Amino acid sequence: MGPRSSLSFTELKKRLRMLGFELRRQKGSHIRYVHSDGRKTTLPDHGSKDVPKGLFTKIVRHDLGMDVDEFLEVTDE
Repeated sequence: MGPRSSLSFTELKKRLRMLGFELRRQKGSHIRYVHSDGRKTTLPDHGSKDVPKGLFTKIVRHDLGMDVDEFLEVTDE
């Protein structure tokens, strides 16, 4: 993964929905997203704050099973 611009939690949630993830439940600031193929992830809802690099990498690589560059190419097409 090369240099990347920062990504907010709001943008991350938007991209998860574009990939087919649905909000399953929320407890406090933690939101659980689930995909029909069984993948799931939990992320805190910190709105316009930037996602820390380590958390972002963990969510994309481990939870979503995607390459970071591939995830960053997801758009509203």
